[in-house]
Amino acid sequence: MRKIKKILVPLDGSKNSFHALNQAIYLARQFGATITGLYNIPIFIATGGPKALGPYRAQMIEQGKKFMEKAKTSAAKNGVVFTGKIIRGDVITVDIVDFATRKKFDLIVMSSRGLGGIKELFLGSVANGVVHKSKIPVLVVK
Repeated sequence: MRKIKKILVPLDGSKNSFHALNQAIYLARQFGATITGLYNIPIFIATGGPKALGPYRAQMIEQGKKFMEKAKTSAAKNGVVFTGKIIRGDVITVDIVDFATRKKFDLIVMSSRGLGGIKELFLGSVANGVVHKSKIPVLVVK
């Protein structure tokens, strides 16, 4: 049986992503695992032009910090160690899988749908991509 000591939870601030965090907290308590929350800021952001890019990126970083603080508080209330990580990347699914692989996570817990604007039939596009690309087990929370 594979031991679960490190759990990765991609967070986008959506209600669903925090629902996935709650499931990860439950699992972390059962296995004595730690949780890392991951917030991904796209390198290429569609904005109104170059002037808007800097402030928008700064706003996304601040938003990510707020999400991580909320997640850390929730985990701490349940006796689970939480670390937040904000990264920048090109393709969210690839960034999540690469980060999880590089940092040797045992499990990825994520919501089936987040804030993405494109809705797929049964599974959100990011969750679908992570499930198909990851060699690490993925628990998709509905």
